[in-house]
Amino acid sequence: MSGTLEVFVANAVNVPNVEKIGKSDPYCSVEFLGIKRKTQVQKQNLNPTWNEKLEFNLAGKPLGVNDKIDVYVKDWERVGRNRLLGTASVTLRDLLSGTHSAQVSVNLTDANKQQLPSTINLKLTYILPTGYSDQATLDTKTQDDVDNPDGEEVGVISDVEDSGGTPAGDQGAPLAPGQRPGRLKPKPRSNLSTKRQDFQIRVKVVEARRIMKNNIHPVCRVGIEKQHRQTHVRKSTSSPYWNEVFFFNFFISPAELFNELITFAIFDAKKIRSDSFVGQFKCDIGMIHGKAQHSLVNKWLLLVDPADAMSGAKGYLKVSICVLGPGDIAPSLKPSVRGEDDDIESNLLRPAGINLSPATLSLRVFRAEDIPRMDSGAMEGVKKILGIGDEKKELVDPYVKFEFAGKKAHSRVEYNSDHPTWNQQLQLGIRFPSMCENIRTTVMDWDRVMNDDVVASGTLVMEEVTQCGETFGFLPMFGPCYVNLYGSPREFSAIVSEEYEKLNLGVGEGCSYRGRVLIELSTQLGELPSEPVQDIPSDDILRMESYMRRRKYRLHAAFLSATMVDAIDAPVEFEISIGNYGNKLDENLTPCSSTTQPTNAVFDGLSYHFLPWTNLKPCVVVDSQWEDISFRLESLNMLNKLADKLGQYTKELKAGVKEKLPKESMASMAIRILDEVISLASRPLPEAIPSRHRANLLDTNVAKMRQDQIAHIIESATLLRETATSLEDVISEMEEYGALIKHLAIEPQNSMPDVIIWMISGNRRIAYCRIPAHEVLHSETEERCGAQCGTVQTLYLKYPGKSFDSSLPVPCQLRLKIWLGLAQYDQQWHEAQTDGEWVVFAETYENQMYLPAVGWTQKAPTMGRSKWSDSSGKLKLPKESFMEPQGWRFVGDWYISPEISMSFDRDAGHRKFLEDVFEHENRIPGVGWGMTSWADMRGDSFTSRDEIVASEGWEWEDVWQVDLNRAVDEDGWEYAVESSMGGYGAVEKRYHLCRRRRWVRSRTLTNPEMAGKKDEEHLPDSSGWEYAVFFNTKFHHKNRHTDIVRRRRWHRKMIAQQPGTSPVFINKLKASSEDSSDDEGEVQTLSTPRMFLSLPEVYKYELRAYMYQARDLNAGDKSGTSDPYAQVSFLNYSQATEQVKKTLSPTWDQTLLFDKIVCHESPAVIAVNPPEIVIEIFDYNKFGKPDMLGRAFAKPKVKITADDYQENACLEWYTISHDGGEGGELLAAFELFAVSDNVTLPFQPEKHGALYNVPSGIRPVLKRTGIEILCWGVRSMKNFQLSAVTSPVVEFSIGSYIAKSEVMVNTKKNPNFPKPVLFLDVLIPIEEHYTPPMNIRVKDHRQFGRHPLVGCLSVGKLEKYRCDCLPLTGESTFEFDFTGLDATDRNSEHVVDFEVVEEYVESGEASALNNDKKAISRSSLSSKQGDTTQEQAEDIDWWSKYYASCGETSRYGDYLEKGYDTLEIYDTELEKANDFFNGFTDFCDTFLLKRGRSLDEEESDIVGELKASFKIYPLPDDPKEHMPPQHFSTLPSSDPEECIVRVYIIAANDLQPKDSSGLADPYIVVKIGQQRFDTMDNYKPNTLNPIFGHLFEFTANIPLETELKIKVVDYDIIGSDDLIGETIIDLENRILTKHRATCGLPANYCLTGPNQWRNALTPKEILVNFCQQNNIAEPIYYGKTGLKIGHRVLNIGDFEKHTSSKQRYLGETDQRLALHVLRRLQLVHEHVESRSLYNPIQPDIQQGCLQMWVDIFPKSLGPPGPPVDITARQPKKYQLRCIIRNTKDVVLDETSITGEEMSDIYVKGWLPGQEEKQKTDVHYRSLDGEGNFNWRFVFQFNYIPAERIVVLDKKEHFWSADATETRVPPKLNIQIWDNDKFSLDDFLGSLQLDLHHMPEPAKSSKACSLKQLPDYVLPKGKKCAPWKMVSLFEQKRVYGWWPCMSSELDRDGQQTLAVRIVLKYHSYLKGVISHIGVSVCAGRLTYKSTCTLTSTVDRFFEIASH
Repeated sequence: MSGTLEVFVANAVNVPNVEKIGKSDPYCSVEFLGIKRKTQVQKQNLNPTWNEKLEFNLAGKPLGVNDKIDVYVKDWERVGRNRLLGTASVTLRDLLSGTHSAQVSVNLTDANKQQLPSTINLKLTYILPTGYSDQATLDTKTQDDVDNPDGEEVGVISDVEDSGGTPAGDQGAPLAPGQRPGRLKPKPRSNLSTKRQDFQIRVKVVEARRIMKNNIHPVCRVGIEKQHRQTHVRKSTSSPYWNEVFFFNFFISPAELFNELITFAIFDAKKIRSDSFVGQFKCDIGMIHGKAQHSLVNKWLLLVDPADAMSGAKGYLKVSICVLGPGDIAPSLKPSVRGEDDDIESNLLRPAGINLSPATLSLRVFRAEDIPRMDSGAMEGVKKILGIGDEKKELVDPYVKFEFAGKKAHSRVEYNSDHPTWNQQLQLGIRFPSMCENIRTTVMDWDRVMNDDVVASGTLVMEEVTQCGETFGFLPMFGPCYVNLYGSPREFSAIVSEEYEKLNLGVGEGCSYRGRVLIELSTQLGELPSEPVQDIPSDDILRMESYMRRRKYRLHAAFLSATMVDAIDAPVEFEISIGNYGNKLDENLTPCSSTTQPTNAVFDGLSYHFLPWTNLKPCVVVDSQWEDISFRLESLNMLNKLADKLGQYTKELKAGVKEKLPKESMASMAIRILDEVISLASRPLPEAIPSRHRANLLDTNVAKMRQDQIAHIIESATLLRETATSLEDVISEMEEYGALIKHLAIEPQNSMPDVIIWMISGNRRIAYCRIPAHEVLHSETEERCGAQCGTVQTLYLKYPGKSFDSSLPVPCQLRLKIWLGLAQYDQQWHEAQTDGEWVVFAETYENQMYLPAVGWTQKAPTMGRSKWSDSSGKLKLPKESFMEPQGWRFVGDWYISPEISMSFDRDAGHRKFLEDVFEHENRIPGVGWGMTSWADMRGDSFTSRDEIVASEGWEWEDVWQVDLNRAVDEDGWEYAVESSMGGYGAVEKRYHLCRRRRWVRSRTLTNPEMAGKKDEEHLPDSSGWEYAVFFNTKFHHKNRHTDIVRRRRWHRKMIAQQPGTSPVFINKLKASSEDSSDDEGEVQTLSTPRMFLSLPEVYKYELRAYMYQARDLNAGDKSGTSDPYAQVSFLNYSQATEQVKKTLSPTWDQTLLFDKIVCHESPAVIAVNPPEIVIEIFDYNKFGKPDMLGRAFAKPKVKITADDYQENACLEWYTISHDGGEGGELLAAFELFAVSDNVTLPFQPEKHGALYNVPSGIRPVLKRTGIEILCWGVRSMKNFQLSAVTSPVVEFSIGSYIAKSEVMVNTKKNPNFPKPVLFLDVLIPIEEHYTPPMNIRVKDHRQFGRHPLVGCLSVGKLEKYRCDCLPLTGESTFEFDFTGLDATDRNSEHVVDFEVVEEYVESGEASALNNDKKAISRSSLSSKQGDTTQEQAEDIDWWSKYYASCGETSRYGDYLEKGYDTLEIYDTELEKANDFFNGFTDFCDTFLLKRGRSLDEEESDIVGELKASFKIYPLPDDPKEHMPPQHFSTLPSSDPEECIVRVYIIAANDLQPKDSSGLADPYIVVKIGQQRFDTMDNYKPNTLNPIFGHLFEFTANIPLETELKIKVVDYDIIGSDDLIGETIIDLENRILTKHRATCGLPANYCLTGPNQWRNALTPKEILVNFCQQNNIAEPIYYGKTGLKIGHRVLNIGDFEKHTSSKQRYLGETDQRLALHVLRRLQLVHEHVESRSLYNPIQPDIQQGCLQMWVDIFPKSLGPPGPPVDITARQPKKYQLRCIIRNTKDVVLDETSITGEEMSDIYVKGWLPGQEEKQKTDVHYRSLDGEGNFNWRFVFQFNYIPAERIVVLDKKEHFWSADATETRVPPKLNIQIWDNDKFSLDDFLGSLQLDLHHMPEPAKSSKACSLKQLPDYVLPKGKKCAPWKMVSLFEQKRVYGWWPCMSSELDRDGQQTLAVRIVLKYHSYLKGVISHIGVSVCAGRLTYKSTCTLTSTVDRFFEIASH
């Protein structure tokens, strides 16, 4: 029986009606494995009953756990397409056991996968196929049957190399005896930037091995996000070799990119798409970025089939991956040496074990609360108007979406509920452990029409909820616990900006609380979910209730000051909330005192505004109820405090090292610090108290982990205290302790929401600040309190969706105190307010409206608010309605309380003020102008100009003048038809009836105490009215003719009788027709009082800001400079320094005095936490607003007593931040003096004009110093104002000292200055800390006396240029380093005779080598003209030297065995290769000149280069003493010199692809000056790793042609060629450097041969030149074997005594000795450098690297030696002959008519890359597996013997222009097939032989077995003895038997073929096969014939195989 699946469709309930007329006509369609069956149509029925049975034939195949049926209910249409009513999927797992039947009732979902209120009832019956039992079907239950449309989940990578040999997934891996568990590492990814930037991901797919499919055509596909690349197809192999590189470019933020997955998948290209998948591997980008160098190099990936999790490995893939961001350098992706012995297991990235563990990740979603409104209430308003429905609906339909690793599940939708209850369990099938880190829980709002909206998203980080390891490891778990959700503001808006949508998705910092969800996470290993969604059992729901116990918390905040306020359009108030408690704009909440009173901002006199709270500081109180999780938060506080302490200790130690304290002091400091660390770490963390707290399992596990790690810190610190030998070890350990504690200080179950402060202006939320609740949490124990609990702190608010950016204005600076604790501890907050009294007022506003006929009245019908109300007008609050709250009572009666800001006039804060008044005149038509009146700008009546007097404390500066700087006529008049209509114009018309003109007069403040205060006659009347046009506009104190509303505030004081009670009023109102349409009755409303902290004491302070200088500021002008000034803000006071013109390093030397600062905080409070000072640097613009250059923050040093006054402040450097980066540094100091009558302030600093200088005791101490300036020349100067810069002059200034170079004659003839040395005798600070920068300005001398500034820069840190004075005697200070040569130091001149090794030279040449220079030329000539040398016959070339130096053993032959030298291979640029090279800047540095803001036509602000250097050293204090010798006394000539330049281009690696094929056609372009050379005619087609082997030789005139630019360009047949990347080399620096970078020094001095000397000078001459340049005595030679240099005598034996073999072609002994000395002198050795390539399109992303080197030979030194031949190796033609004699024991795959087993055998063979496969004839009807052929295969191929590589040149497509070169190892593939006439041939077995490393054949068929194969493994994982391997290229002929293998398994997983054929190996082979699971011995193959390898030189090699 073939098996049947029966689906009985019973009925459906509540089917949706989609018909406009009538009802739906439903029918049911069931789909199984692509086959559909459907029922009859039930017409006009929304509850159809079908009762039909649908059958599906299984065709003999049993059901699997992945199988399911899809049910569709559709509406039948006679015309048109049937419409979907609902759908459902039903898994068939339950049918695999038991009765094989199930009754199913499932909910239908719509097309958007949203649940419908419809169900369908089915009965499923499964009839098993014949021969299958229950167990057979149950065996498949371990497979991963979870539907995964978006990609399968990935496992944890087990990197043996990184994890110390234990796979990360082995949770229970045992530890060695005495071994402690490894330390937890800090989380590598946290607080990722959301700023978009360039990224490049490079992937190299090298090869794959052991793919578990036979005879496939593998292709590898790589995918990242939506980008995909794939390799070429490799035909008929299970071990393909690709070595292909792919580039993925992104412009994306790290937060988005690092969570993306990278997928590697192997497919079989010859199969249909549905059956082509082999296996895959996934990981996220962030994991790779967290590795060293952001890369994984030459790692093996284990491939698995996600649909069959238990099937094991599907193969191994070798890859290299690197993630490059801006500024990153790509590591080398060069593949490791290939070989069969490549250790895959030790270099494997794999999931946890070979078989990934299936697991179920379960998320229990219980309920949610505080979900904000998401839908429009338009329909609710209509219903209310029509009186339809009394129930008020919450306008949100929430459901929860659970996501992890691309898998999703979601709960049901709870309609119209902002507090939904789901009680559902969402389950995802995964493979554990997982590499993905984020478990995302998103609350969605269901939408019937549009896409569902995101309410908010919360994330659980996998690392925080799980740990690996045996000691404290645990599976992912969480809760039951609430997860808080944050996002955009809660207030509903129909249009949500993209910025707010990102906040709701969790991108960026959420600015508002949007609800919380109660969830529980658990993991079950070995199980897979049967259903994605299940209901939670009622018992578990009851158990969860115990976690929801709430306790009452109270949040207090006292606002001390609000300064730097940026919102001034409306009154400003601050709201504080925790969760949704305190949300002012949510009308559904119980009111609380969560906001300050609305206050108008007052100008601070310079730039910002502040709120004038004076001595009444507003306070807020918010009551809330939360779970008591104090044990979690207190532990978090203790750990954070410990981490802060460790950071302080580390800084203290580093400061001691920097100050170079004595060792004894440092040792005692280290011991003291370690003792304190041990003491602090020994304090126990709080534990959960059963009667108070409810801890869950994650709490227990986290506590154990923390205890273990802290115990480890204590143990380590104790051991370090006893054994530490260096301070660096202590600092390193302290940093590690701090990182570990910070990692432990993460609390995943923090269910208490953050405290959020909002600044509200009008009804708009402007800016916010989020404070974690634990930071302000109160505890009974001091050490467990939050760091900011009850303390004064300074906060800077941020705009929603934006970080605190220094390029934006500060929204507000708040200074406040916050306290959060249980309500029972409320009294402790009040007791802590010792500076003032906490006062509470009931508040109401009296409102009136002006009616023309009536006047001001409260009975106006259009007033829009009650007579008495709150400040917003929403609540009706008559004075008599206030009832005393419980525990409170009124004190006194109601009184008028005017708004504080009304006492400030419009000139408040100003030092200068422009008074103005308008003179108005009117006329009657036909009559002249008359009837003069006076008014203000708004037209309100005003005092005449003569009656206006200066207020007290002000003085007039001038007389009244007409303002002519407006659109007026010559007398200042402007005209209009009517004054109230406006529309004034400057030209008088006949119809104009009124005119006005403005009179202005300036006044200056002389008494700051009177600033902004009104005198008695100008004070507002005692009535306290505020006026406005409308109630929702800004109020003011003066009545204007346009004002129609007014209000005044009433207060009544209250005092508490019962501490801890909340002062919320119950207002009882009588409803009347005036206020309500209801019948008269009593209405109750709730209102809250105003609370203040009354600080009666007034303290005065004086702030002195010593602004000395700044350096390295950003340029604000296009000229490259700025006009900087600094603005200092302190509390509500601001001042600015003077402007310094055109500089980036201004020196202000100015003291800003903030005298008579009024503050209500006592000096004791200020001293503990002084207010922060904000320093903002601006660039002054004559027109327009100043440009922000950066912002810095500082705290003043508080001085209270007379003793404090005596201490001088110290200048400090403050970092200036700008636009997310650094914007320079500020040198300043700040002192805050407490002013009192008892103590006299220090004298004010001296004045310079009207400004105060920095006092002499504070400014730095100066010393006489000499500065030598080497102004060598300018390079690459850009045009300025369309003209070339030809005659520049450079101006150097430091402080007030200036030095100028001479004017350069012409940069085109010589860009160097004729007299490059300048000298400055200056006074600069002794301490480097205070040294001013060196400012450099370059001007061009042009016609008509013009000297425009063409470039500038500032050199900030001059420490590296400081040096000692040269001795007056002129002796050299150079010291030789010959350590390691001999144990004794020979200072005498005794020379030991040393036997000279005779050099091997060609006959007839020995006498010619006496004169080395001539010998080089003669030997070179001889080698060219003579016969082929012995070296050429041995195939020794430069590439042998190169590969030997790289360590590629397979490519250099016996080069090293012959004793030849190697060279240095640098993986970076030569100038960066060694630290002592220092970029070759020892002679002079290259400074980049800038012009400031880039001009529109310029791509960059870099306008040129200046080559210069400095020497800074102290000078004698007495000017009469002799000056020390100058350092720049001996300089090379600055005149241009011709040089021979040789550029050797070796190869390029990992180039950026430019063609659509993912490859490129690169060639080289070399450009210097106007010369250009390229290899376009010899481009390398279709490669990203080309081997060039090309030499460019040319003549360059240096320094006119100093910049060598080498480009790698992609060749295109059509269109222009594309630049891949370029690199630039400064040839002049290489010539001038003391490290002699012109030509590298080889290891030996050879006159001929492959290492022939190519320098223009001999070693002895080079050594003499070196001595002369460094002022050293020339070396003295003792014969040929010794020399004396400096004070050291050296023999040739010191260097060559360990030489074991004689080397060929060596030169004279004295020359070799000189060369050995030179190689000890930090000179450049013979090398190959790797230069990074960059493209201007992506300037910070490396585009590949170029291997090369450059030789430079000045012609003045003579002709150089011959160039090196680096021509790339070319392949030779070879022929392989292989004779197939016979086979034996071949699998018998068919059955004859007589029933006998037989096979029709033939053999197929090919070499890699060859399209045509060769076949033998067919041996028909073999009954015993033996086949006889005597057939010969002949293969032609190109081969490079030195590299053992086959070179393939093949076109990818017939239309391809060029062939692609591929290099593959020489492998012969042999396959055995069974021939079939009427069907496809059957594959029987295969064999792959590496011709260089092939197993030795067996001599007989009986001796042939699987042991010959390198992959063979014995049972239980044991490896057999290694089989002897041979090389065909060495043996020439091989003969014998080899085994063939098959990877296919039969249905039962047994290799019955092998057992049936090889009977004598029955039990043995079965054990082998069962273990490895892949290999079957399919037969034995005999290669009996002769296989011949033929090369072009007629050499024949034979292989004889039997």
